Amino acid sequence: MKISVVGTGYVGLVTGTCFAEMGNNVWCVDVDEKKVNRLKDGMIPIYEPGLEPMVKNNCAMGHLHFTTDIQEALCNTEICFIAVGTPMGEDGSADLHYVTAVAADIGKGMTHHMYVVDKSTVPVGTAALVRETIQNELDKRKSDLTFDVISNPEFLKEGTAVSDCMKPDRVVIGTDNSDAAEVMRELYGAYVRNTENFILMDIPSAEMTKYTANAMLATKISFMNEISNICERVGADVNKVRMGIGSDSRIGYSFIYPGCGYGGSCFPKDVKALIRTSYQYDYEPQMLEAVEAVNDRQKKVIPEKIVKKFGTDLRGKRFAVWGLAFKPDTDDMRESAAITIINELTKLGAEVIAYDPKAIGEAKECYLKGNDKIDYVESKYEALKGADALILITEWKEFRQPDFGEIVKLLKQPVIFDGRNQYDRKRLAKTGIEYYQIGVG
Repeated sequence: MKISVVGTGYVGLVTGTCFAEMGNNVWCVDVDEKKVNRLKDGMIPIYEPGLEPMVKNNCAMGHLHFTTDIQEALCNTEICFIAVGTPMGEDGSADLHYVTAVAADIGKGMTHHMYVVDKSTVPVGTAALVRETIQNELDKRKSDLTFDVISNPEFLKEGTAVSDCMKPDRVVIGTDNSDAAEVMRELYGAYVRNTENFILMDIPSAEMTKYTANAMLATKISFMNEISNICERVGADVNKVRMGIGSDSRIGYSFIYPGCGYGGSCFPKDVKALIRTSYQYDYEPQMLEAVEAVNDRQKKVIPEKIVKKFGTDLRGKRFAVWGLAFKPDTDDMRESAAITIINELTKLGAEVIAYDPKAIGEAKECYLKGNDKIDYVESKYEALKGADALILITEWKEFRQPDFGEIVKLLKQPVIFDGRNQYDRKRLAKTGIEYYQIGVG
């Protein structure tokens, strides 16, 4: 099939590449000329396991093209995916100006019937807005061209996005047209063998599904973090509590690991957007507001533990930080707990020595830019030299079984603050390490 994908960010690049992998002819469009030129040269702007070789291979085979010219892409394709960003506005709502800009360009540039697919995470009513915007441009042209607008929310997880795209656990399609539904069924037939996993519904329900999924997962995380704080105060061990409840098939073990809060491009933004949508429809979403409040508070738990140990004046103290990305296997630092933790510590006068396998560039150039109390190093053990304590924030695999003897030798004093509860408390006690976890009394 002939497909255009507008936006070469995380969702657009992965989606377009995976469509090309199945033999489709895909045009990826972006307004950033430098980015497009780098992509043509095989330079990938994000870290995602397995993506780079797939991009290079499909470009070489002629299945994948990159351009800044949306007109060129529209002329050569029949399905156009809108996969641009929907950043959070000042009031917490999703900013749709990139989406509507693409819709306007489609209306100006389409030359035949188009299936326009909303892939971006968008609030209920966006498909109607996209339809109106395209039609307005067609009316200006006095054109009688037709088009369909389809909602197809993405469910990619950073770090496993290629696998999620190639082997999706479900594909949700929102449409009011049976022909459009069949086109989507044909497109995704190569990926979804089980027809039960191809889920057709009306457009508003499809738009709501993505927000609901992320809000549900965020709720599980904040709920467990709330329980972890209670456990710590009553003398219980949240890790044992987690094992006790996770064995219940109605609950399961996914997303009930205590930690220092969720982050990334989806959960924080989508929870806020759903809260904002609720108020627009005169409903107060008390549970979602609590989920958000718990998460904001949870990011300060580690700094509070450090202050309790070292005092409020941290001048002269140095802390080694392992992990900057919001989760492993990505360089994404959006809403990462590391940002809050590091800024809280440096405000109190501390210095930070930070290491992350992939996210150091993001930290330097964007999320921690301007914080001159941070040094970045190239290995986890280098970060420990002369530090007063180690803080584990992101559970990268290389942090799971470190040399604790080396940790004791390199730190000024053997202290670990573990924001992900990665280590065995009894084992660390034998090494003489003073160990602080989330939710352990």
